[in-house]
Amino acid sequence: MPELPEVEVVRRGLAQWVSGRTIIDVEVLDPRSIRRHGLGVEDFRGNLIGSRVLDVVRRGKFLWLPLDDDGAPRSDGGGSGGGLTPRLPHTALMAHLGMSGQLLMQDPGQPDEKHLKVRLRLSPADGAPDELRFVDQRIFGGVFVTALVPTPDGLPGGQSATGLPLIAAEAAHIARDPLDPAFSQEAFFARLRARKTGLKRALLDQGLISGIGNIYADEALWAARMHYARATDRMRRSDAERVVQAARDVMLRALEAGGTSFDSLYVNVNGASGYFERSLNAYGREGQPCRRCSAIGLGTTIRRDTFMNRSAYFCPVCQPRPRNGRF
Repeated sequence: MPELPEVEVVRRGLAQWVSGRTIIDVEVLDPRSIRRHGLGVEDFRGNLIGSRVLDVVRRGKFLWLPLDDDGAPRSDGGGSGGGLTPRLPHTALMAHLGMSGQLLMQDPGQPDEKHLKVRLRLSPADGAPDELRFVDQRIFGGVFVTALVPTPDGLPGGQSATGLPLIAAEAAHIARDPLDPAFSQEAFFARLRARKTGLKRALLDQGLISGIGNIYADEALWAARMHYARATDRMRRSDAERVVQAARDVMLRALEAGGTSFDSLYVNVNGASGYFERSLNAYGREGQPCRRCSAIGLGTTIRRDTFMNRSAYFCPVCQPRPRNGRF
């Protein structure tokens, strides 16, 4: 699955090319890719054609494009002078990338990709491609129109340019991620201590902290020198801060490289893959030397444990297993 840095790379690329442009036509080549839009193809097209894309927003691994269908102002209903303010959008185009979904910007003359599912034609913009294409080989992902709802805290729904205090309904249960400016370390620590579970399991819980998948959990824990089975209900505040900062740092480094690229399907909107996999310290390195231990002359190698039907990679020396760990 794409992880937060991969989705953020896509968000930034889309924001550059689609914000402010109007959707002038929609072509659905495979209805399976809009199956989450329960009212079918024509309703999907009707909701999109003529709408203007206001922004591109991400929370965790969720991505959506707020839509303005007419741009009409409304009375703010308060204040001494009344006045008009831009009305808030109430719908968005949401993209679920699944295992192999891609959002690509292409010129109309570019040949269709083999697994092209949905094509959106956009109003012309200088130097910008005019088509947004959803490509999906394995058809686990999809696109659909969804409602926007107010955020419970009145803060922006996620990473975006406009900072609208709205969130796609399907993402309303998702916690903020470490790169979100509105992320609260204090709230995270309180919720973490209330759990009786292992640290890695908690980091993978998108309702507690979003955007951290298997790769970045292992990398953050290695950087923070913490074992994946550390008991969350006995963690100190400083340890919780350290692991969140480690997750933030490793994600920012991955963003600089364009994300990890274990699968050629994970590409940005221009079709380029990331290269952060070359800098991984723990994930996928079973039997290879721990880089930190090697630097001080130790011959420790990375180990792999089976974890939640997946794997957990760690160094047994600098990430010692706790006596009373939780899994």
